[in-house]
Amino acid sequence: GARVDFPGGPYYCYTFSEELVKGWNWAESQPDQKDVLAYMDYVADQLDLRRDIQLDTWVTDARFNETTQRWVIETDQGETVSAQFMICAVGTLSAAHKPDIPGFDDFAGECYHTGGWPNEGVDFAGKRVGVIGTGSSGVQSIPIIAREADQLTVFQRTPQYTIPAKNHPLDEAFINHTQQNWPEIRDQMIASPFGAPIVPGEHSALEYTEDERNAVYEELWQKGGFAVAFNSYSDILTNKEANFSLAEFVRSKIRATVKDPVTAEKLLPDYYIGTKRLILDTGYHETYNRDNVTLVDLKADPIERITASGVRTASGDEYPLDILILATGYDAVTGAMQRLNPKGRNGISLNEEWADRFNTYLGMTIPQFPNLFMIHGPETPSVLYNMPLGAELEAEWIRDCIGHLREESLGTIEPAKGVEKGWGDEVLEIANETLFPLTDSWYTGANIPGKHRQFAVHLGGPLFFQRLTEVAENDYEGFVLQE
Repeated sequence: GARVDFPGGPYYCYTFSEELVKGWNWAESQPDQKDVLAYMDYVADQLDLRRDIQLDTWVTDARFNETTQRWVIETDQGETVSAQFMICAVGTLSAAHKPDIPGFDDFAGECYHTGGWPNEGVDFAGKRVGVIGTGSSGVQSIPIIAREADQLTVFQRTPQYTIPAKNHPLDEAFINHTQQNWPEIRDQMIASPFGAPIVPGEHSALEYTEDERNAVYEELWQKGGFAVAFNSYSDILTNKEANFSLAEFVRSKIRATVKDPVTAEKLLPDYYIGTKRLILDTGYHETYNRDNVTLVDLKADPIERITASGVRTASGDEYPLDILILATGYDAVTGAMQRLNPKGRNGISLNEEWADRFNTYLGMTIPQFPNLFMIHGPETPSVLYNMPLGAELEAEWIRDCIGHLREESLGTIEPAKGVEKGWGDEVLEIANETLFPLTDSWYTGANIPGKHRQFAVHLGGPLFFQRLTEVAENDYEGFVLQE
């Protein structure tokens, strides 16, 4: 089911308040959706935030008024709000992607996107269910659906590397140690490439024999989580041969797990491991040993259309369904901002500004959009970092920036002309030191037809936050500040 894939426990939280940290105990190493929601309720209550939150409200328009130097924001509730600053925390994986397949409106059964799941859940008992997509959402949902449904058909375009989650209850001694040593642990989190107190591997995989490497991989595999990829060797994400050694280890696990060799072969990924989202699973590949589960390889036999009764593929095969699940991902990182589509100076829309490529400065501001800030925007660490901690550190920078403007009686801040190119070059330079850009993924926008391919994540971790500090300390270098 829906769970945090970050090495969670006590690290997946807001860190600025020791009181908040000590007042909440995660029950499991990978909290599920209900636990995360309960945590957000806890934070909202502890900090008395509900009075400042308006739920069930869509922003229908947001534009910068150059005369008043304020943002004018309209909602679907008929409200108009005027604000000096607009902070967009719209999410990196919140713009659900529905594939352009003919016939969706013809389908007579139930159809759901994993990004818009009903609060009351879905009853799969006795039903014929189809799942399109085998990314993170598909891998998390398929084993559960298979246990409940009469028949499950999985439509797979790209096989995935998955690692056992090995979710487990957190023991009291571990929680107490974390809370008692919180200041030191927080410093370790901020200094880590991933925003958690994880020590990356120090040695190259190529310094060891295949048997020695596999022994290390096996030990970390049994522990579960991302350790096998990020705690094993230093060059898994930077050296093709090192990467292949881990990829082949994981492929061997898939072959050993899936009993039917033909099905196993269809489930073997061939891209660089870790360059798409590495997925934590609970019994995913074991699911294909069930008699009620069928795998359809869409590369060999693509979907032709959705029919009234199910799915038809190019070969003419028909798959009758009662329920169709779209685990087809998101227009990641930029999609939610582009659906908001604010208008900046001279009425230019964000979609016009980003028509050829997205441009940001520090991943948090956009040329020609004064006093607009983004949290987890494109060209920040965002999805490859501890999301709560990253949001917190970015929010602190924005808070200090707004405070500086007010102290100096300044009205606006926006990137100087051309600085976005230097920032984009820096992001790409870091990415090109890794294998990430060599794989089509949602990190590059490759999952959305027609979307410009551009690597969207700053891979520097602590370096990114160091750059934020340097810019502020150098009188907001790269920005134009005006009265």
